[in-house]
Amino acid sequence: MEQLSFFAEAGQSPQLPAELLTYHPGIFTEQESYNLLQKFIAETPWKQKVVRMYDKEVVTPRLTAWYADQETYDYTSLRRAEPLLWTPELLRIKKRAEEIAGVTFNSVLLNYYRDGNDSVAWHSDNEKALGTHPVIASVSFGQVRSFDIRNKQDHSHKYSIRLESAALMIMKGNLQTDWEHRVPKSARPMRPRVNLTFRVVI
Repeated sequence: MEQLSFFAEAGQSPQLPAELLTYHPGIFTEQESYNLLQKFIAETPWKQKVVRMYDKEVVTPRLTAWYADQETYDYTSLRRAEPLLWTPELLRIKKRAEEIAGVTFNSVLLNYYRDGNDSVAWHSDNEKALGTHPVIASVSFGQVRSFDIRNKQDHSHKYSIRLESAALMIMKGNLQTDWEHRVPKSARPMRPRVNLTFRVVI
């Protein structure tokens, strides 16, 4: 299977599979994006999770926060975290994402990547509470970072995308069942980035 390389200066590769991903740059202005980034960094009650991997406790290399409608409590309690209350800024971004995605979201996970050392490893968002073919809207603010996807059965079948500030990426179709994704570490100096992934908890 051909491996595609697409580290363009901006935007997504035109060869990314539209049935899995759609990319919408600039859903907010540069100034709006900067203001939102600074507000999220300063005011979000960030936490750093400790997870168990291979019988060892590991600190996740990023900070997170979870916001959701109250009726999603059963799901969020499984994550050992009660949902935080929606802020006006989050509701504004959620509304914009819903207009483009055509989906009403009831929760959002915020990830704060402080520099190039912060990352998220290969995984799929395939929790039962999200359903079998979830639509997830990902909005980024700040530093451009790479977002990689690879086929679970054939790791040579992979793509990558540069997530720009104020860009919306919609993940859909079989992405969570047949593919996995990551935000890799970077050896290059990286400024802060905050990513929001809006989801529907069933």
